[in-house]
Amino acid sequence: MSRAATKTRKTRETNVTATVNLDGTGAANLRTGIGFLDHLLDALAKHSRIDISLACDGDLHIDDHHSAEDCAIVLGQALDAALSDRVGIARFGAAYAPLDEALARVVIDLSGRPCSDVNLLLRREVIGTFACENIGHFITSLATHLRGAIHADVLKGDNDHHKAEAAFKALALALRQAVALTGESTTPSTKGVL
Repeated sequence: MSRAATKTRKTRETNVTATVNLDGTGAANLRTGIGFLDHLLDALAKHSRIDISLACDGDLHIDDHHSAEDCAIVLGQALDAALSDRVGIARFGAAYAPLDEALARVVIDLSGRPCSDVNLLLRREVIGTFACENIGHFITSLATHLRGAIHADVLKGDNDHHKAEAAFKALALALRQAVALTGESTTPSTKGVL
């Protein structure tokens, strides 16, 4: 059974295509137009072992908001489609990831119910050309379209680059656990469906 999917979103603001393979090697082919977002998604792919190909042609002459949001929407939709009915997945994932002085924790529940709580403790307005407010917004939009709960917290750190990257590495590690196949043929829910 293939656990791969491709999704596309085309609006007057962006044209985004994402392809994922949950059983990949962590290969990444990224062209969002936002250098630091590409860097974060590269870490997400590498440490989750999910192959991610994502291309965005967006209205960056306005700012990075539409591109970041729509990349998260399409990536979330592709992950959701690749999960199919979610039968046999671990469902839950939790991870800590340090990056030098920064430490992040992410907990995921692929419940089918979107929810997010994101606290990255970022102080700068931008990292590279990526507005820091859109880093948390990316995670929130991803949770909504992945149809899962994501709790992402930076517990400590001084460098905002390190804090954001630690959060995406923890997200990757938690996602890797949550999408893993358990070998069971049941839905991991007392309701019998996710």
